[in-house]
Amino acid sequence: MTNYRLPDLSFDYGDLQPHISARIMEVHHDKHHRAYVENANVITEKYASAVEKEDFSSISSLQRSLAFNISGHFLHSLLWNNLSPSGGGAPTGILQQTIEKDFGNFETFQKVMTQTIGQAQGSGWACLAWESETGCLKVEQILNHQDNVILGSTPLLVIDAWEHAYYLQYENRRNDYVGAIWNVINWDDVASRFEKASTDC
Repeated sequence: MTNYRLPDLSFDYGDLQPHISARIMEVHHDKHHRAYVENANVITEKYASAVEKEDFSSISSLQRSLAFNISGHFLHSLLWNNLSPSGGGAPTGILQQTIEKDFGNFETFQKVMTQTIGQAQGSGWACLAWESETGCLKVEQILNHQDNVILGSTPLLVIDAWEHAYYLQYENRRNDYVGAIWNVINWDDVASRFEKASTDC
């Protein structure tokens, strides 16, 4: 039976201050992310039981719930690695060159990501992804955790725009939160993911 696990952080809750408060990190990781993991495990068991009994009356709703919770788990796991107390600045090397090729310059890319978050209606994510079919970087607006995703793309960098990611510190000032989070982006992690995604295709 598949067992999803809450990953440990590579930094302490307070290490991203003042950009992201310790309280937000604690609640975000230990409450919200944990809930996605626990729900994924429970629903996985229900799904397996339904298949074993050949009771397909709830298969569609179980699959939808699995997609929501497993995607929430995956995106949060990626987010924690995308953040670092020593992050910020801009990428270098081939990632920088590819961003400049696909967006014109880094500042335009930042604006696209920021507007993608700012225009999310309700909950969602902004995601920088590698699209292997065209060999280009794309910015996706992921609704909830799983809708509006380009199939075949590989997420490299995600920014959480759900209220639980910022409200305790920034209240309804989502744009202030987005401006702050750029100061803790772990570009080494993003570059490593980009290198793997772009060479595996």
